[in-house]
Amino acid sequence: MPTPVFQIRQCPNEACRFRYPARDGDSTGETCPRCGTPTTAVATLPSDQHSPTITTAGRLHLEILLDNIRSTYNVGSMLRTADGAGVAHVHLCGITALPDHPRIAKTALGAEKAVPWTYYRNGVDAALSLKAQGYHLWALESGPRSQSLFAAGVEPAGRPVVLVVGNEQVGVDPGILAHCQRILALPMQGHKESLNAAVAFGIAVYTLRYGPLANALRG
Repeated sequence: MPTPVFQIRQCPNEACRFRYPARDGDSTGETCPRCGTPTTAVATLPSDQHSPTITTAGRLHLEILLDNIRSTYNVGSMLRTADGAGVAHVHLCGITALPDHPRIAKTALGAEKAVPWTYYRNGVDAALSLKAQGYHLWALESGPRSQSLFAAGVEPAGRPVVLVVGNEQVGVDPGILAHCQRILALPMQGHKESLNAAVAFGIAVYTLRYGPLANALRG
């Protein structure tokens, strides 16, 4: 299948000058959606522009556990992030939508087909099983036991890590938290006390994979 090509089109109407991407060959993109003036293609670009592959993620084996994530769009975004960061496996629990859910593809953009996954009805059972297999469970959650993700000390290298993310409204299940070796939080300085779950997840995953803590964990 040929790679789709997109054009950057711009409205020549000086009172409008709306600029937007449109798929090459799509006649609906040739008219300005704001004022109706015929537009001009000012640039062309392929849709599959790739970032350079980075191979310095080290030996940290990272998996994720998504427990009762209620938004399919958050799940899709997390799967896309997991794929980009080289997460080895995704554990989906409770009401978390599975990768074959039709809404997942809207934000996963194909990553839902690339990341290995397992589903569990009970998140605590999943946590206990992973812990018994030798994984360290690290929860992304605020609370009395939490420490800043960016100030966390280093444990002995070589242990696989599962990052746990919980429900957008109630957080990580207390039954899972009880089995977590670490609880990590993102510092917040504004009015809100938390970020969108998918955004927080993205920051945490890339920090663990490529930040100073990842370098230390390589051992």
